[in-house]
Amino acid sequence: MALSHPVKVIDHFRVSPPLGSVPTTSLPLTFFDFPWLLCRPMERLFFYEFPYPTLYLTNNILPILKNSLSLTLQHFFPLASNLMCPPSPHKPYILFKDGDSIPFTVVESMLDFDQVIGDHARVDLRELQCFVPKWPPTRVTLDGKRVVPLLALQVAVFPNSGICIGAKFCHVVADGMAFSHFMKSWASVFRSRDIACLEKSMLPSHDRSAIKDPLGLESIFTKDWWNWASSWDYNLGSTPDDQLRDKVGFTFTIGLTHIERLKDLVSIQCMENYPGQVHVSTFVVACAYTWVNLIKSQEKEASDSLDNDKVCYFVFVADCRHRPEVKLPATYFGNCLAICYVPAKKSELLGENGIIMAAREIGKKVKELESGVLVGAEKWISKWKEVSEQGRLVTVAGSPKLRAYETDFGLGRPKKTEVPHIYASGSFHLCECRDGGGGVEIGLALPQGQMDVFSSIFEQGKQNLI
Repeated sequence: MALSHPVKVIDHFRVSPPLGSVPTTSLPLTFFDFPWLLCRPMERLFFYEFPYPTLYLTNNILPILKNSLSLTLQHFFPLASNLMCPPSPHKPYILFKDGDSIPFTVVESMLDFDQVIGDHARVDLRELQCFVPKWPPTRVTLDGKRVVPLLALQVAVFPNSGICIGAKFCHVVADGMAFSHFMKSWASVFRSRDIACLEKSMLPSHDRSAIKDPLGLESIFTKDWWNWASSWDYNLGSTPDDQLRDKVGFTFTIGLTHIERLKDLVSIQCMENYPGQVHVSTFVVACAYTWVNLIKSQEKEASDSLDNDKVCYFVFVADCRHRPEVKLPATYFGNCLAICYVPAKKSELLGENGIIMAAREIGKKVKELESGVLVGAEKWISKWKEVSEQGRLVTVAGSPKLRAYETDFGLGRPKKTEVPHIYASGSFHLCECRDGGGGVEIGLALPQGQMDVFSSIFEQGKQNLI
């Protein structure tokens, strides 16, 4: 069913790095990239206050946005590249050629800006899809290579109230850390009007030669890829309406006081029973709190309760750039994530100390990374297939460490950030609170009945912490 409030397209163009600024470059995929070949594109929206008419945007802001983007892409050229997928047995790779570009669309919306950025229940999740860039189609070369674009951008203007900068990108080209680096660099160039604002230490590193593969992970993941590639949707289009229908979205917050209380409770329990074995952090306790409340809301909403002895999984990723066995610069542009699986019996998650137990298990997994981020890595892809088919997993996207609300285009901090792709996947999004007060925001989408239950449990749990 078509939306009753579509956006109006004002302009559409393509932006490339300055011609001649980047030579033809081929980047091989590393074993850190291969798991994300099967992942649908990431979506990120940044909403800013902008009390000016549409004409002001098109005449005064848009030319600078385009120019600053072009200059930034000179250093972040993989985003303007294409993913080349040749027929088996050849491996996919990223290729940039002079003149390669990304699509950039400008639209106008007559929706109420304050309503769009509110934390209230969003009853029509398709509304946010208006602000997500349309994904360009995949094409096929004469020799059978599939050519997959890697980034699309869109700016939506709400006349006299706000703008939304929306991005859609393939995870295979960049993880959250790398993409955040790009967005903050673009914002910095836009503010200063000068590419020289990016100091040498801030420029992305594209050197993949430092990534060693002593376990032969690339070979394992290549086989996994070819086992599934025949069913992969290369077009990576928009989220189907049926994945959003009957769901409502909501943004919850856990303030610093509640976070510190959770950390204290977990620390006390773990010091007594698991000394030195558990990492306790804002990320750990926020994920544990959300995971357990999701399981409880499923249990209360389900007509037939699942077997409580069955194992549920929580899945998160951990940045490996600083790990001893990887040793990549913080500015490395690409993927450098360990995929972490945390199992727990459903009965334990539903128990009186479910949140503490969940935090303990997540914290133990984080602590184990200190002994080696590649332990068990050969099962990153096969394990995902196994647990996803069981349907008892919860995943988290994002992290407070990415500092999404520090992406400042000279318009101040974003009034809201959204990650729409998680609404279809069933995962939740985690980032720092927009007020900078040390708390976290949690965004997720659930069927209306389950959302009512989740909201009640979530808020009551916060009250019980005081």
